[in-house]
Amino acid sequence: EVQLVESGGGMVQAGGSVRLSCAASGFDFPEYDMAWVRQAPGKGPEYISAISAHGGTTYYKPTMGGRVTISRDNTKNTLVLLMNSLKPEDTALYYCARVRSWRLKTTDYTGQGTQVTVSS
Repeated sequence: EVQLVESGGGMVQAGGSVRLSCAASGFDFPEYDMAWVRQAPGKGPEYISAISAHGGTTYYKPTMGGRVTISRDNTKNTLVLLMNSLKPEDTALYYCARVRSWRLKTTDYTGQGTQVTVSS
């Protein structure tokens, strides 16, 4: 069974930083591209970053403005997202996701999410 468990969210002041982690199990993690997707209240899912299976290629949604860094540790089956210069509009539920299609930016599994709330 594929399991993705996110952690690291919380309440952060605007301008601050947060480090989100995802522990993956139930599949061969090093063989899969992975992504972070977020969903703000009242909005649809937003695919914000992805990393290839071996970590050599990354994608960042342009509107993130260089404020995020995605990484992975294939020896620990862990995915990480660093976000800095946080803004209130970054408030969302952040999901770790297994990528189904890199080109189409679709996913096939997500975790339960970790909430990030940015106060102004």
